[in-house]
Amino acid sequence: METHLDKDLASLTKEVLRLGSLCEEAIDGALKALTQRDSAVARAVIAGDEKLDQQELLIDQLCIDLLALHQPVASDLRFITAALKITPEIERMGDLAVNISERALEINQEPLLKPLIDIPRMAALAVGMLRGSLDAFVKHDAQAAREIIRRDDEVDRLMEQVFRELLSYMIEDPSTISRAIRLTFVAKYLERIADGSTNICEMVVYMAEGRIIRHGGFSPTH
Repeated sequence: METHLDKDLASLTKEVLRLGSLCEEAIDGALKALTQRDSAVARAVIAGDEKLDQQELLIDQLCIDLLALHQPVASDLRFITAALKITPEIERMGDLAVNISERALEINQEPLLKPLIDIPRMAALAVGMLRGSLDAFVKHDAQAAREIIRRDDEVDRLMEQVFRELLSYMIEDPSTISRAIRLTFVAKYLERIADGSTNICEMVVYMAEGRIIRHGGFSPTH
């Protein structure tokens, strides 16, 4: 029989996924603003950040209520702890989408420096990592979380590639410096979004196995 705690945990899961969906929409919008040079979309992403902030506060309150009302233990306690740590990561990704949108507003005022190829690839990887990390969270799937963590290397490689290419533009033609620096910022923001998904996955491993893997981590003794 489903308990009150089970229902409240299901509600918490739903709200975390809603936050993830809002964040994904923000990242997609930010990239549309950049790649399609659509400043109206950029402004909409910036204006929509308040929804993510409010959703994070809602989840915080849900977690506090769960801890106070049910005094959960073991896996339920780890789930709530993970939710408390995951939601700020997602909210920060939303902030990074705002940062991308702000750079897009600046970039859109000048001629496009170069066709955007690697940055959309980075964005697709980062969004895929976010989606996969939340799926692993819902399923308590530590193996899937570890696989997503490994994808971060590919994002890092693309970041380095973007940086080298933009650096060559700046060296060859100093008039491109401001545009190239803004695109470098965008790539860095996407790298940080991928890092946020990695942090979520590390929490999923903790939630599923009780094992801390970040910073080298440790295995609890039994």
